[in-house]
Amino acid sequence: MPKLKTHKGAAKRFRFTATGKIKRGHSHARHILTKKTNKRKRQLDIDGLVSEGDQKRVEAMLPYGRN
Repeated sequence: MPKLKTHKGAAKRFRFTATGKIKRGHSHARHILTKKTNKRKRQLDIDGLVSEGDQKRVEAMLPYGRN
């Protein structure tokens, strides 16, 4: 079997948890922050989990993550 390539864009955006779930960050947290409330900015900083519908797609892009 040939080696599989990691999708580098996905590798920069997703991380695996110890139990094999995939963590993701939120969008809209990098610039134009003055009009956003402190509560909104604080909640954007908390990582979320990839939805079940997208889980397989992200796992295919990251073949050498935790299985």
